[in-house]
Amino acid sequence: MGMLRAGAFALVSAMVSAPVWAGISDGEVRIALMTDYSGPYAESTGQGSQVAAEMAIDDFGGQVLGAPIRLYTVDHRLDPEHALAEADRLRREHRVDAYLDMVGSQVGIPMQAYAKEHGIAALQVGSASSTLTNEHCSPVGVHWAYDTHALAAGSTSAMIARGAETFYFLTVDYSFGHVLESDARQAIERNGGTVLGSTIHPFRATDFATPLLEAMASGADVIAFANAGDDLINSIREASELGILGSDTAVVALLAADDNVQNLGLYTAQGMIYTSGYYWAYDQQSREFAERFTKRYGGVPNMLQAATYSVTMHYLRAIEHAGTDEARAVVDAMKALPVNDFFARDGRVRADGRMVYDMYLVEAKPPQEQNERWAYLNVLEVIPGDQAYRPLEESVCDLVR
Repeated sequence: MGMLRAGAFALVSAMVSAPVWAGISDGEVRIALMTDYSGPYAESTGQGSQVAAEMAIDDFGGQVLGAPIRLYTVDHRLDPEHALAEADRLRREHRVDAYLDMVGSQVGIPMQAYAKEHGIAALQVGSASSTLTNEHCSPVGVHWAYDTHALAAGSTSAMIARGAETFYFLTVDYSFGHVLESDARQAIERNGGTVLGSTIHPFRATDFATPLLEAMASGADVIAFANAGDDLINSIREASELGILGSDTAVVALLAADDNVQNLGLYTAQGMIYTSGYYWAYDQQSREFAERFTKRYGGVPNMLQAATYSVTMHYLRAIEHAGTDEARAVVDAMKALPVNDFFARDGRVRADGRMVYDMYLVEAKPPQEQNERWAYLNVLEVIPGDQAYRPLEESVCDLVR
């Protein structure tokens, strides 16, 4: 009897001292950051998003449930075919557990379908299309940071509340731009405004003079830019050169980030209004994260970089909560756990995978008002998450029904 007890004790001791990988496949949690390192969104994501993901992994302790966490990085080049080929390689060669970021809706949408097919978590950050949690929703997909509905509803509704009645769109010609304009049109019409017209421009256009002149000729109260990255910067620069910024016509960027304002310079960007899901100088929590990020990266985090940290941390917490890295179980845990950090106060992940949290209506300061390095914005108002994001009762997502 004593020998049996001793043997049992030795077995238990061995089990306790050995690595506990519970439901961790292959004894390692593997995350693939697939983002833009070389294209028009590289400054908004790229190396900064990699730093944010690495910080989250380090802050979590480098392991979860006793298993190490490995980060792979890929430049998807904003090319859907290349992105899918790399996703397939990462699945076959490295058996990754999650794809992270996937900036660009032309990449994010097919990537989400691929992840669903192969049971891999899709942690969407930089792709803006609201269809990711509507027509293209997935039981293994979550959408952080923002979406076209929140951006459109926030900015256009706020402009109408300020007295604007008519709008004209300058829209980039791919899925992101078309969905952003569509969501904005719905918000405008719902709030009693009128759309006077829209001009489509090619992705990575070099000349915006003609569409801008058409927008000015319409007499619209607001010119709304449904583009992003280099397209936004170049179109805003030309709007400034044409004298639109600072005129009676308001300029609204439906998707902008702090680094866009920095690249434009406050003299050019001043007065530009947009909706953001994060501002580094908003409060003490956001400032503390920005200080740590800046020490590693050399500049303050923008919305997408901060969101990359937030979703990575929440994903790792969900693995710990679920006791496994199996994608469906982890995403279910992400939906069950509250989101409350420097990025999102009292956020929650809904049944459709949309993380709902408060957004901010911001305005680029005049140069004379900047009293701190990188402090480019004034927060005009806080937009409650329930007002910013599409109501679930309007969703066509199967997960909601």
